Amino acid sequence: MQFSTSDGIPLWTATTGTASPAAAPVVILHGGPGLWDDYAVLAEMVDDLTVVHRFDQRGCGRSGASAEQSMALSVRDIDELRAFWGHEKIVVIGHSFGATLAVTYAAAHPDRVAAVVYLGGVGIGDWHTPCEAEQRRRMTPEQAARLDDLSARRPRTPAEETEFRVLAWFTSHADTSKAMQWAAEEAAVDLPINFAANRALSNEINSWPDSRKTDDAAAILAPITFLHGEGDPRPHTAVQALAEHAQQPSFHLIPNAGHSPWREQPDAVREILRAVVLKTP
Repeated sequence: MQFSTSDGIPLWTATTGTASPAAAPVVILHGGPGLWDDYAVLAEMVDDLTVVHRFDQRGCGRSGASAEQSMALSVRDIDELRAFWGHEKIVVIGHSFGATLAVTYAAAHPDRVAAVVYLGGVGIGDWHTPCEAEQRRRMTPEQAARLDDLSARRPRTPAEETEFRVLAWFTSHADTSKAMQWAAEEAAVDLPINFAANRALSNEINSWPDSRKTDDAAAILAPITFLHGEGDPRPHTAVQALAEHAQQPSFHLIPNAGHSPWREQPDAVREILRAVVLKTP
């Protein structure tokens, strides 16, 4: 199903499950920025309990092009979707960049959020330096050199684009025996990365002082569940530092899991997500 925003951007959406008085509806926010929704597996973990909505953010994936990109527009899009779907309050599950977007939305509309799940986010402080160092540590010198070469190429052939994605993404997985396979599956999605959206939204977020992020976390009335893979190159200490500013935080560090912990520890992630949803009638 497609939905058009108030400024005319068609958004691709998908809905599974059935609305229930026992649990609040769920909206999943994908990462990137500039990528697309690929979270059917997360939806399946809870859509027997409630209705679950997913969508591709403006200008991304299967949604329509957008000349403008900003966190304010992204927040507005989420709230317009919430109203379109007919929900008073929602559980917002955000992964990676989507985790930051989830907190930003919940801070802007605290009365419209029943719970937040901050999944594989980056927290506060200098997370870039340790993350980049760990990602490079997980590469061979040849892989690092090839990634640098492909990153500088414009344009890339389809084969080069797939290779670029695999090399850029495999280090986010903790299980080294399956990391390349999983990255290859993710890279094979036949959708373009919106690098312009990635630059615009990343630059905006990176310009925020930590106080902006901690103020947002503190403004959220609903419980925030911080869920992080212990093997994610993004340091969990930065996420724990952000959690300290939330009114109702809980922090879960998932052993033997990376940036997408549901791949490596699905049972643990399922248990946490179901507990969150069941607490939000």
